[in-house]
Amino acid sequence: MLTVDQTDEFNALLPGRSTEAGATRRTALKTALGVGYAAATLPIMAQTAIQTASTGLNVGQATVDVNGFAVPFYFAKPQGKTHLPVILVVQEIFGVHDYIADICRRFAKAGYLAIAPELYARQGDPRAYADMGKLMAEVVSKVPDAQVMGDLDAAVQWAGENGGNLKKVGITGFCWGGRITWLYAEQSKHVKAGVAWYGRLVGTPTELTPKHPLELAAGLKGPVLGLYGGQDGGIPLTTVNQMKDALAEAGAKGNAAARASEFVVYPQAPHAFHADYRPSYRQDAAEDGWKRALAWFKTHGVA
Repeated sequence: MLTVDQTDEFNALLPGRSTEAGATRRTALKTALGVGYAAATLPIMAQTAIQTASTGLNVGQATVDVNGFAVPFYFAKPQGKTHLPVILVVQEIFGVHDYIADICRRFAKAGYLAIAPELYARQGDPRAYADMGKLMAEVVSKVPDAQVMGDLDAAVQWAGENGGNLKKVGITGFCWGGRITWLYAEQSKHVKAGVAWYGRLVGTPTELTPKHPLELAAGLKGPVLGLYGGQDGGIPLTTVNQMKDALAEAGAKGNAAARASEFVVYPQAPHAFHADYRPSYRQDAAEDGWKRALAWFKTHGVA
C-alpha cells in the first residue's frame, strides 16, 4: 500500500478527492484502491470487482524456497480433498493482489488447487508503486525469464507435496502472465495445457528475456488457448496472426501441442478485458473467456 509521501505524485488520478490533509488522503486512497491492490492499477472500479467467498476452501499465504530465497505465494483449494488438479495462476504486472487471489479462489471452487507465486518478489513490491513507468523500469523490466521458470517449477513441486496431482497441471496468466503462460507451456514437462489472456507474443530479445512466444511455438509441450482483445492497443492482431502461422507450421511438422493450440479474439474487447476491477473490464468477453478456459483444461486432461 502507499505511504502518505507517495500520494502527491498521483492525486490527479483520484478525481474529486480532497488533498487537504494527510489523513484525508489516506482515507481516500484506501477507498479508491481497495485492500491489496497495487497503486499503479488506478483507476480502480472496486465496486464492480468480483469477490469469491472462501467458504468451503482452504486458502492462505505461504512461501517456497528457491535457491535460498523464500518466494511468497497465495493458494486456494477445496477443503478436505487431495489428489487435486493444479492450476498455476500467473500475475499481471501488478503482482499477486486481490484480483489474482480471487482468480485462485474461482479455480478452487471449480475443484482445483490454485497457486499464484509472487514472481518478482526479489525485484520489489509492486504495491509500493504509484507510477506505472517506475514500476516497469524498476521492477518488471529486471525480472529474468529463467527466474520465473524456476519459481513456477518450485510452485508445482509445492503443489505436489500439498494435495496436488502433478499429472494434472495447467497454467493461466494475464497480461505479463499471459506471455509467461506461453513460455512455461514450452518449458515445463508438467504442464498439460495453458490459457493465456492477452499475453505479448513478440518482442526484442534481451539478456533477461531472450525468447518470446513466437520463437517457442515449435517446442510447446502443452496446448495453449489464447484469449485476446481486438481493440488491444499493445498487442496488434498482426502478432496474433504471426503466432497462428508459427503454430500451424509447428503442428504440420508433428508438434501435437502446437497443432491443438487455439486463439479466440473478442473484436470489441480492449487489453485486460478480464480484469473486473478496472475500467477495461468487458463482462461478456470475460465470462465467455472464463467458460472457455475451464472447458479447455477439462478437454486437455487437467480437470
